[in-house]
Amino acid sequence: MASGEQKFPPQQQQTQPGKEHAMTPVPQFTSPDYKPSNKLQGKIALVTGGDSGIGRAVCNLFALEGATVAFTYVKGHEDKDARDTLEMIKRAKTSDAKDPMAIASDLGYDENCKRVVDEVVSAYGCIDILVNNAAEQYECGTVEDIDEPRLERVFRTNIFSYFFTARHALKHMKEGSSIINTTSVNAYKGHAKLLDYTSTKGAIVAYTRGLALQLVSKGIRVNGVAPGPIWTPLIPASFKEEETAQFGAQVPMKRAGQPIEVAPSYVFLASNQCSSYITGQVLHPNGGTVVNG
Repeated sequence: MASGEQKFPPQQQQTQPGKEHAMTPVPQFTSPDYKPSNKLQGKIALVTGGDSGIGRAVCNLFALEGATVAFTYVKGHEDKDARDTLEMIKRAKTSDAKDPMAIASDLGYDENCKRVVDEVVSAYGCIDILVNNAAEQYECGTVEDIDEPRLERVFRTNIFSYFFTARHALKHMKEGSSIINTTSVNAYKGHAKLLDYTSTKGAIVAYTRGLALQLVSKGIRVNGVAPGPIWTPLIPASFKEEETAQFGAQVPMKRAGQPIEVAPSYVFLASNQCSSYITGQVLHPNGGTVVNG
């Protein structure tokens, strides 16, 4: 996909998390140019927030690479996207992979994360790859508008869930396993209108680095991906119509990225044949923004 000027049709969704099937155009989660090569054959992967956006693209590529995939979604908000993603994974999966699984859960609470992990392990026996990806964000003009319930809600989804899911999944992970955390370019450059979201993404960078040091002796690698402006349901669910229309135009490539342009970073970090000497690091598919981080 070349760089160049790009505009989206003005659009806005009134509730979080956003709905992929309601977007125009629908985000691109796959590409005929992607050539799988069994990089994740035999692996069991759990992807949080896997029903849409970057999560959907990651689930699809993991399945193409031979992994058995389970993902989470928010019941009552993302049901159609989850059904669509489940069918996509079934079509993409290799013959030796087990059938995929979609699990509805609010991951902001420890007991829910434990239930998700237990359900995956009950079905598949272990977890080889954990992708912490679930997130929500809301615009605000000033820190004075961020009250305690909202702050807690954003932190629960965006960083508490990463702690909770990992702490339960680790009991079922072994040497050679991988944890991949989704952070954001905003953790490095800041964002005046997404203060609480940006704070959680900064926390994820520090969490990734610290957890990598904690687990390196066990042979479990921990890395992150910090996407730039990517066309996902979070965008029309977070911004005003005029902002959505111009989304991504500010980066050097002058356009938003698509989920399929981010998902290969997760495949790379999940695959021991590609990244066995990489831990505690963050990849930056962001359209050319230099972050020096």
